[in-house]
Amino acid sequence: MPGATFEIRPALDGDRRPLAALFATVAEERDGIATEPPVDVEARAASWTLDGTFVALADGEVIGSLHLERSRFGFAELGMTVAREWRGRGVGSALMAAAIGWAREQGLHKVSLSVFPHNAAAIALYRKFGFVEEGRRVRQFRRASGELWDAIDMGLLL
Repeated sequence: MPGATFEIRPALDGDRRPLAALFATVAEERDGIATEPPVDVEARAASWTLDGTFVALADGEVIGSLHLERSRFGFAELGMTVAREWRGRGVGSALMAAAIGWAREQGLHKVSLSVFPHNAAAIALYRKFGFVEEGRRVRQFRRASGELWDAIDMGLLL
């Protein structure tokens, strides 16, 4: 994989199942996203909102995704997944750049997100793009283990 390249593009209908499969794989890690297994891949694929979704592809395989869920109030909520073996290789940065450009083109005034405090790599990526911490939701997410995890809210004014 050294020197392997990838591309970023808007998601297409044929990306639904690979997007859902990547989401399920990241959920199995149980530490980066709120969803935990099991994930119904077929149901997730069928319900995936393509508008505002970007994919990262390497050799035709979905290795990352970013979705902006546009609100009627002029902002979007961001969610992102990157395959473990592709983290730290610029995939997240490329997805963020594409998504922020799209948000500006759509006339949105802000992008918001939530991240677990222990996800230092994601927090560093968001800060690199200008996101700032706006608050902390204490003991917000009940995990399958029974633990209660905080969430850091971050935002980027466009």
